Amino acid sequence: MAAHFEKHFKGSDLVTDIVIGMSDGLTVPFALAAGLSGAVHDTHIIVIAGLAEVAAGSIAMGLGGYLAGKTEIDHYNSEVKREVYEVENMPDKEKEEVREIFASMGISEATQHEIVEEMSKDKEKWVDFMMRYELGLEKPDAKRARNSALNIGVSYIVGGMVPLSPYFFTHLPSDGLKWSAVITVICLFIFGFFKAKATGQNPLGGAIRVMLIGSVAAATAFFIAHLFNN
Repeated sequence: MAAHFEKHFKGSDLVTDIVIGMSDGLTVPFALAAGLSGAVHDTHIIVIAGLAEVAAGSIAMGLGGYLAGKTEIDHYNSEVKREVYEVENMPDKEKEEVREIFASMGISEATQHEIVEEMSKDKEKWVDFMMRYELGLEKPDAKRARNSALNIGVSYIVGGMVPLSPYFFTHLPSDGLKWSAVITVICLFIFGFFKAKATGQNPLGGAIRVMLIGSVAAATAFFIAHLFNN
């Protein structure tokens, strides 16, 4: 009998952070550089503005990741305190909730009582069970907030330097925009492809979707800037 292997994607926090940082890092500086290319005639200005945006964007995105991670940890800790209080002060009510959980799984009433009585002997495991199966909360990594800030911030910088890099080597904004568009669109396509593949979606569809979003944002910024400049 042939072995059976199941393939399931388990999205890690690192992958999530990279996707968040890279998505905005590739798109926002690209749109900014494209918009400036339609309004100014000096690549030096675009480079300075682009670097400032990448720096500010990475800090803002990193801070957002930190606050999100910190909020997740604080929320988990507050719920743990509440569950500890309920287990210690309302044990009968909590036992009934445990039995209801097992009943929903199709476990017999006799087995429910046996498991509940055994579980109630260890308050720490009891609380952990309630956190997981009543509230659906997993204990977050204590370093999650810091790591998220770093991962998102660095990913934003890496993504943001892609559309800006051509302007370092060209004198005319129009030339920089052409190379920036080519390089960034290719990177958006590749990024979208692997992002969709990692999350179990259609790789080609995901690649085209991400590429179109970035391209439309840049084109809109360019034409608006060009319109007002004229």
